[in-house]
Amino acid sequence: MSDKSLLISNIIDNFRRVFQILNEQSKKVERETGLTGPQLWTIKTINENSPVRVSDLANKLYLHPTTVIGIIDRLEKQSLVKRCRDTEDRRVVWIELTDKGNNLVKSAPEVAQGLLVAGLKEISMSSLTKIDRSMRLLVKIFGAQKTPPRLILSTEVNVPKNTDIKKSGKHK
Repeated sequence: MSDKSLLISNIIDNFRRVFQILNEQSKKVERETGLTGPQLWTIKTINENSPVRVSDLANKLYLHPTTVIGIIDRLEKQSLVKRCRDTEDRRVVWIELTDKGNNLVKSAPEVAQGLLVAGLKEISMSSLTKIDRSMRLLVKIFGAQKTPPRLILSTEVNVPKNTDIKKSGKHK
């Protein structure tokens, strides 16, 4: 096997591993909690930062606020979170877990998105830049530059913060 063939084989095997762990983690989360990975990640993030404003929660989840509001709406329907208006500034809404949400967090498994973010935070800027370039190249290989980014194993679409990325697939 040539050096190039070996590298291609390694890359494909690593893709398989990533998809496998994402799939297994997602099934485990749904089986144990009845929630999607993004919903559980949101609950865990609220638990760590409660009470939290939607905009701050969106930043911690690396999601657009509109995407987070949709997730919050679904979690609120399940009585896992509640919204509280600020007493001084009625425009500000705080998100907190309900007792049911707090109980769920105690026994919930890890979430793939949380593990990914935690791992990426530990990596140097130089390595992050290399990963970013490589990921953009992979997106280009697949011709997916204009594909809206869905949350991992979810139908939820994240509205990009930087519209230049959405249009061109490149960072400014």
